[in-house]
Amino acid sequence: MDIKIAAMIPCYNEELTITKVITDMRKQVPEAKIYVFDNNSTDGTTQVAKSAGAVVFKEKRQGKGYVVQSMFNKVDADICIIVDGDDTYDLTKVDQMISMIKNEEADLVVGNRLESYLSKSFRPLHTFGNKLVRFLINKLFHAHLRDIMSGFRVMSREFVKNINITSSGFEVETEMTIKALKFGYLIKEFDIAYGERPEGSYSKLNTFRDGVLVLKTIFMIFKDYRPFLFFSTTSFILFFISLLSGSVVIEEFIKTRYIRHVPLAIFASGTMILSIISFITGIILDSVNRRFDELYNFLKINR
Repeated sequence: MDIKIAAMIPCYNEELTITKVITDMRKQVPEAKIYVFDNNSTDGTTQVAKSAGAVVFKEKRQGKGYVVQSMFNKVDADICIIVDGDDTYDLTKVDQMISMIKNEEADLVVGNRLESYLSKSFRPLHTFGNKLVRFLINKLFHAHLRDIMSGFRVMSREFVKNINITSSGFEVETEMTIKALKFGYLIKEFDIAYGERPEGSYSKLNTFRDGVLVLKTIFMIFKDYRPFLFFSTTSFILFFISLLSGSVVIEEFIKTRYIRHVPLAIFASGTMILSIISFITGIILDSVNRRFDELYNFLKINR
């Protein structure tokens, strides 16, 4: 059977680089159908991409997450490639990444940028943010990933059709990775070279805004997909605070048979109640989560 391969390129004002990305992709994967998803560009990105032979889709909702949502909904292929349109990713090894999907060695192959990059490829805070996110995700999901935020990914049909993307912005790569780990998809990383943007091209990343969004995504998905760990940790913290504040009241009552620090006693009692509620909430949500996992697996098998 012929394998349908789609190369999907998200773009926002990439007039200077999009032609080279399309040309390089066509050279490396001539059988791939190339799609450019234009996210409200104000330059000539759309016209240039069409002239280079790509199929162009418009995504009016601003944000890379919305673009990826459109990609997953509109493109049907056995193997899907996503790569940014800024010409920073070396595509010469994409065929090896595709082979890993074809041979069922992985459901998601991520181009790891952190082994080979130039001095100006990353801003210092972006490097720190990537390492922080990587540390948190690896700890939470017992993984050993190296590059969480890479914009160069090769995916199987099953992965694309069964992962529901909800992010709106640049945190989408983090969401993809976390959900792949959560639902048991096999992730492999492949070292690639990562370069600098060419002269005249500029990054659309905002270090602090996008960093906050990524951490928010980790927090929300941690709460939603690891509820027992999340709420039991919260319960332990509240329990410790209750014991710490309540010890003063208890010691006072033992010595004097009277409570003088009434507000502190109320605070300690309230915190202990919240600790118990949090723990019970974690148990209930963990049970509900397990039932949803069973439903997800059932629907995936019978799709």
